[in-house]
Amino acid sequence: MAAPCPDDPSLERHFKGHRDAVTCVDFSLNMKQLASGSMDSCLMVWHMKPQSRAYRFTGHKDAVTCVNFSPSGHLLASGSRDKTVRIWVPNVKGESTVFRAHTATVRSVHFCSDGQSLVTASDDKTVKVWSTHRQKFLFSLNQHINWVRCAKFSPDGRLIVSASDDKTVKLWDKNSRECVHSYCEHGGFVTYVDFHPSGTCVAAAGMDNTVKVWDVRTHRLLQHYQLHSAAVNALSFHPSGNYLITASSDSTLKILDLMEGRLLYTLHGHQGPATTVAFSRTGEYFASGGSDEQVMVWKSNFDIDYGEVLKVQKPPATLASSGNLPAVDLPIPAGRGKSLESVQSQPQEPTSMPQTLTSTLEHIVGQLDVLTQTVSILEQRLTLTEDKLKQCLENQQLIMQRTTP
Repeated sequence: MAAPCPDDPSLERHFKGHRDAVTCVDFSLNMKQLASGSMDSCLMVWHMKPQSRAYRFTGHKDAVTCVNFSPSGHLLASGSRDKTVRIWVPNVKGESTVFRAHTATVRSVHFCSDGQSLVTASDDKTVKVWSTHRQKFLFSLNQHINWVRCAKFSPDGRLIVSASDDKTVKLWDKNSRECVHSYCEHGGFVTYVDFHPSGTCVAAAGMDNTVKVWDVRTHRLLQHYQLHSAAVNALSFHPSGNYLITASSDSTLKILDLMEGRLLYTLHGHQGPATTVAFSRTGEYFASGGSDEQVMVWKSNFDIDYGEVLKVQKPPATLASSGNLPAVDLPIPAGRGKSLESVQSQPQEPTSMPQTLTSTLEHIVGQLDVLTQTVSILEQRLTLTEDKLKQCLENQQLIMQRTTP
């Protein structure tokens, strides 16, 4: 993994305890707990406080595919290949209630922002909505014609978005239960979808290695990223709405700057496919999981002042495909202007060059370090491949010599 410079995301914690691939992660509201699900049929709840014992919840009869904390953090929902949804109380007892209505693997669970409803997606081609407190199935949304991989409520709870192996992303009105729109631009199965924190757009990840962002009001494609070399398995918006993180089968995590429509960071933490990723509710941390059975917690380290320096020095880049995201009225994170003022009001130390330029140069040097280490890793892999190829050729020559009379 590339060594981060001070402004780059840095690996904070490593959680080991799962006995098979990690499929899903989610933070509680207060950042005290992190939940993860795995192909080992277990749910783990990790405590962010060092030296605290993790809880291992057993109850599902097959792989756990999805987890989500309720907005208050007092409940935890999970879905499984055993066709059930469970609602857990994330404490030492680990008691759970089972919801049954799906007839195939449950791929996704997500609480509404008021905590009253839960939406689930399944290989039975349906999206289902449940009452959390009445512990009751309410209704199904049935227009997908293949497995549904993911379903999420909009921040205001009025809309639901779903992603499917039928290569569509569908937008639903929760009250009328009607499909409002179908986005059909994906070239492969759509693996994951989520709403921007403003509720004005959705991002979807695909097996065709792409990430696409649509405006849910005009249904216009706003951004199209093809940065990964394998399927994109999950994505998560930063609470500010300015960044998007993706997890891919190419073993990398990538952080995108949505305001400028460009790649910010590539993280090489997992050995094998990165299967899941999620920002904490404050955006200060993000967690990732992979087929290497590991859960990693990273500190975001997004430097607000550095972001302001960039904006002063050059205008936001316009995406070649279909315009840039600022046209969507994305909310400016609270305190951004304030932090710039506080930087400017501090007495400047006499230096040979402006402080903003120093900060930018330090960041560039740090990025070059990251790039150098990434190239070094690639060279090592290339050398390994060349060695294996050489060995194969030598073995082939030996076989030829033996078979030649």
